[in-house]
Amino acid sequence: MTKADLVNILSKGIGLTKIEIEAVVEGFFQSVLDSLKDGKGIEIRGFGTYKIRKKNARLARNPKTGEKVLVQEHFVPIFKFSKDFKEQVGQGIKDKLNSSE
Repeated sequence: MTKADLVNILSKGIGLTKIEIEAVVEGFFQSVLDSLKDGKGIEIRGFGTYKIRKKNARLARNPKTGEKVLVQEHFVPIFKFSKDFKEQVGQGIKDKLNSSE
């Protein structure tokens, strides 16, 4: 699913225009980005958690040349789905597989 697909689905379900929905979706993405850039996590209960994880400096290998390269300390965004979300997805897949048999 793309962002455009998401906007289309939401605009049909909510009744707002695609332009209004796109502004809300963009606003959400920007809020997540701004929060993570400030080093703050976001918890959306029943959905998941956005966090920043620190990766320590390490020696790596360039796969093309085999040369050792120092990778500097850096920070990466991570997302962890909530337990409830994972259970619902798993149950939905099981139900779909059982109904097709």
